[in-house]
Order: sequence, then structure tokens, then C-alpha cells
Amino acid sequence: MLTAIGDVMRKCYEKGWITTRDGNISLRRNNSSTLYITPSGWRKTIIHPEHIVKCKINENEELIAPEYSKPSGELYMHYLIQKKIPSTRAVVHVHATNIVAAMYSGISLPEVASEFPEIYRYTRVGASVSNVPALSERLAIETADNLVISENGSCEYDIVGQKNHGVCAVGKDPWDAFEHIERLDHICEIVLKGRRFL
Repeated sequence: MLTAIGDVMRKCYEKGWITTRDGNISLRRNNSSTLYITPSGWRKTIIHPEHIVKCKINENEELIAPEYSKPSGELYMHYLIQKKIPSTRAVVHVHATNIVAAMYSGISLPEVASEFPEIYRYTRVGASVSNVPALSERLAIETADNLVISENGSCEYDIVGQKNHGVCAVGKDPWDAFEHIERLDHICEIVLKGRRFL
């Protein structure tokens, strides 16, 4: 599954959802205290298992990064989403072009999702995060809040937008989270193109 992290990052780059050093993915396996996360500033087109940073979430739910490591600057966001999990979970954060464009133009992602069965049958879309700075504690907290994480760690939603910034999706593995983003990005592209004819 660690290999899938690099594969998904490369696919996101191919789709234009990130530039070379953007985006981040984390993974936490069921019953494991290890949180795997992509490194900060590393070229995402050449991510391989040996590049991934291995952090720990201890019994007190404290996050411990290895000394001298450089985990993603969005580590706190991943930690809030991953600190309690009911099963293996991947978190993918990228800057999916059509989703960001839709939010920028004032489109409500949950409303759009409710109109297209290829989204609402498979992907639960939560409210978008407000326009807050990237890498900020506020972004981390709002993202976790809008995914609506229950006491046992399950998420009510699979994906939330982050205004003027990107999107964050959760899944049972990196490809599952990727598919939530791909579905929503595709629908946003359709809606944006449709608006040209209104």
C-alpha cells in the first residue's frame, strides 16, 4: 500500500491536480500506531516507499515525528483525521483543478453532488472549508470538522473542498480516496462547462 502512495501522487500530477512539489498523502493501517506521510518539498513524481516519513501516534494520541525528518507541512491536518480510525485509512490532499475552480466561482460542492448519481451513489461530499491559509491549524481543524469524524474515528463524509486551495478525501487506501476526488472533479468540470451555455 505504500507503493500506492507514490502511484497516486504521480497520477495526480498527470491530471494537473498538483505541481511537482504539491499535495500530500497519509496512510494509517488498522491497529497500527504508525502514520505514514509524504515528505515536505519532495518531488511527488518520484515518491517511493523509502521516501515516506514514519510518524507515531502513541497511546495518549500524541503525534511523534522522527528527529530530523521533514513530514508534509499539512501533517497536523492528517493527524486530526487519522488519530482515531475504525479501519485502515488513507488521506489524500491535492489541488484538483475543477473542484477549486467550482468553489472559486461560488458553486456549493454538496449541492452539485446531490444532483449527479455518479457522485451521490458512491461519494459523500461534506461542506467546504472556508478560505483559510494553507498549512494552518485552522485549515486542519476545519477540514477534520467538515469530514465529521465520530468518536470511533469513522467519517460521515468522504471528501471536502478547501476554498481557494484544494480538496481532502479519505478512503480505505490511496486509490479509494483518489476515486472520490476524481468523481467530484469530473462533475465540477461538467457543471463549469454547462454554465458557459446559460
